[in-house]
Amino acid sequence: MNKNSSTKLNNAKNIKNDEFYTQYEDIKKELSFYESAFKDKIVYCNCDDPQKSNFTKFFELNFDRLNLKKIISTSFNADGKGKIFIMEKDKPKYQGFLENNGDFRSDETIKLLKESDIVVTNPPFSLFREFIDMLISNQKDFLVIGNSNAISYKNCFNYMMKNKLWLGQNCVRWFINTKGELVEGARSFWFSNINNQKRNKKISLNRKYNKQYYTTYDNYNAIEISKTKDIPLDYTGIMGVPITFLDKYNPQQFEIIGADYQVKSGELVCIKRNDWNGKTDRAYINGKRLYSRIFIKHKEVDNVI
Repeated sequence: MNKNSSTKLNNAKNIKNDEFYTQYEDIKKELSFYESAFKDKIVYCNCDDPQKSNFTKFFELNFDRLNLKKIISTSFNADGKGKIFIMEKDKPKYQGFLENNGDFRSDETIKLLKESDIVVTNPPFSLFREFIDMLISNQKDFLVIGNSNAISYKNCFNYMMKNKLWLGQNCVRWFINTKGELVEGARSFWFSNINNQKRNKKISLNRKYNKQYYTTYDNYNAIEISKTKDIPLDYTGIMGVPITFLDKYNPQQFEIIGADYQVKSGELVCIKRNDWNGKTDRAYINGKRLYSRIFIKHKEVDNVI
């Protein structure tokens, strides 16, 4: 299919239309980094029509190679009963209907969630906050797709600060709509709490701190870093970086102090400059309001190379 002829995927949160399916190749590409994590595990795809979902298809085709114990796949049906598919070792496959509509928040599907080990799916973007809260409160391993905006959601950012959530290896830009058409959307990330290669890779830094080059914010006790590659390797203080830094964040290399919205709320009073009487909602330089920033520090400056 010609990508140039594809229609733009509107923001799912605004149009309340979350039925966009993930391409098989995108699933295969990301899952290749986590294969050892699936041995003898029960995988739950809890936002997946068994007949249409490439997540269900991927795990069904790779059941033996991944040494899976069981696959459960369920889907939502606003006008009736949701579908369910079950595949496990040495048993016939089962495909039928749930008692209820298959909403991932229902008692019926929560029971299936508690039975599972790992959740892998593309959840409704409009309900992403609630979906992540549910996974973490139930202490499940997961690998799910979410809009790039989700890294700035308060609950997701707090989970990232606490190392309960991080980004996966790849991004996703193209999805399949209900008509079977390939549509382009804003960049989406894989979100997970399963370890991956990128999370353990240190950011290569070459710059040293120079007071003339690095500007201190008008309102924050931190210096501005507009690009991750410009982080000074020898700076011991607090630095403000774009939220896209989280795509390269290594918790062994950096500590996340907080975000700009926490200054305004009073959670990060140490960041606010005492000589500033203006707004603290965002960082300002020479009176100009910047995009959202998060604050970081080196963990071990002397050992950074």
